[in-house]
Amino acid sequence: MKNQETLTQEAIALLKSLIETQSFSSEEEHTAVLIEQWFIQNDIPFKRENNNIWAFNKTFDASKPTLLLNSHHDTVRPNQAYTKDPLKAIVEDGKLYGLGSNDAGGCLVSLLSTFVYFYEKENLPYNLVVVASAEEESSGKNGLNSVLKHLPELSCAIVGEPTLMQLAIAEKGLLVLDVKVKGTPSHAAHQNDDAAIYKALPIIEWFKDFKFDKISEQLGPVKMTVTQINAGKQHNVVPSDCDLVVDIRVNDCYNNSEILEIIKKNVAAEVTPRSMHLNASSIPETHGLVQAGIALGRTTYGSPTLSDQSVLSCQSLKLGPGDTLRSHSADEFIYLNEIEEGIQLYIKILGDFLKQ
Repeated sequence: MKNQETLTQEAIALLKSLIETQSFSSEEEHTAVLIEQWFIQNDIPFKRENNNIWAFNKTFDASKPTLLLNSHHDTVRPNQAYTKDPLKAIVEDGKLYGLGSNDAGGCLVSLLSTFVYFYEKENLPYNLVVVASAEEESSGKNGLNSVLKHLPELSCAIVGEPTLMQLAIAEKGLLVLDVKVKGTPSHAAHQNDDAAIYKALPIIEWFKDFKFDKISEQLGPVKMTVTQINAGKQHNVVPSDCDLVVDIRVNDCYNNSEILEIIKKNVAAEVTPRSMHLNASSIPETHGLVQAGIALGRTTYGSPTLSDQSVLSCQSLKLGPGDTLRSHSADEFIYLNEIEEGIQLYIKILGDFLKQ
């Protein structure tokens, strides 16, 4: 069995290769090949569908519950403020620069190394499955959500995202609504008491002022924001419609269906969700995974950012090396010692949990 020093060296080498291989969301076929090669080099059988790759521990036992280890290998496109080549792995002052280094390449290679550490261990109380997923950044249809049908029922999960190796025990969900307010079109010179734009004003105010009753201990209240308004084509025509886009960050006290039902009861307009599957997620502080982290001095918090947790129905913990504030930023980087610490803490937390 490889020691942690070797695992760390191999993880950093893989991350450098991933950085230098373009993997924009829905275009991850080349990094998928790198991950396949990594499994082959470690003599681990794997499966692939589209650009998702997954593998089970060697002693998989269908009678045992299954724990998922997951992170993604797709990236956003680099923003224009980069001063370094985003597709070149550059090491300076203990930092590894490159697109996807922090979000979420460091997490992915650390979890893959952790999986290798446990791969051949016998008599584990849980099966382990690791998934290197695609299309996380775009919430695409061919990401982790498309793999779940191939996996056994999941008992719990660790989702690798940059959290400074602190314990994100809750994560807000996302519900985006297209709201169409209908009115009567007319010439602007004529009286019109049914103008769509004016009818939209109290609806906008409702989204601004309405408060959902349930407030999450970790995530706080549900937050609704009207982010786009579109109506009219010329100055002298009153339009028939006023279109709104509403961004809703859902806490773990509600699912998206419950939020939508409340809105439809209160809003006199056509309300159409763009998707319903990006739900909030959480895991109790009493869960063994969380307790194992707390025992190692890790702190708990609620995360406002979305991840592949949103497509999971099992309890899940978001945890990984790197800092979310560096994600999608210019000259993105991760500290090399964060990867080393990430592997050590993943192994320790998972090992302590599996001993419970």
